[in-house]
Amino acid sequence: MNAFPPSNALILIAVMPDRRDLEIARLLGWYRIPLRFAPKVIDVDYLAFYQTGAFGEEARWQIAAFAQVRGHELTTRRELFRDEPDHPRSNEEYYKIQIGPLQLLETPIVTISWRRVTFLYTTGDLFCTASTINDLVVRSEERDILWKSLRERALHGHGVQYQANDLPEIALEPGLLAMLGDLGKLAEVQEHYQDE
Repeated sequence: MNAFPPSNALILIAVMPDRRDLEIARLLGWYRIPLRFAPKVIDVDYLAFYQTGAFGEEARWQIAAFAQVRGHELTTRRELFRDEPDHPRSNEEYYKIQIGPLQLLETPIVTISWRRVTFLYTTGDLFCTASTINDLVVRSEERDILWKSLRERALHGHGVQYQANDLPEIALEPGLLAMLGDLGKLAEVQEHYQDE
């Protein structure tokens, strides 16, 4: 295991749908998020990858790897997978997030009760001490700090799909802050990744 992210790092927990996508991240250094399911802010310091049930009994429902984010761009699925030009979603837009080398955790961060995770923001401080997914949830006064950090990045982000006034000054409920996306799309996101 290499060094953990710094305590002030902004980390996005993202779904790693299957081993193929993990190999793409490991070998090619990128991760994809469908634009229509993307969280509001993707300008983060690190991605940590939540492995789905497709990883089998030994490796499912856990975070076993993370990587530093080096940049992102908007592209189409056709550009990402040039060997699949006739895929039904070939014209869909995706964020292609360039990442550094995968860093493996000595002890994976496991889930006790969560199974369906889409996107979750956390801090380097929480990530470094977490043993379960629940430990990654930002609570109390840390929530305001995280929200201000996300809002600041949204204000200064490039090529984003929304305006800063879409991000209110008010405090949000913990569940909404954690996901900052359309909670109604949770099942739809899971189905999207399962169809790929």
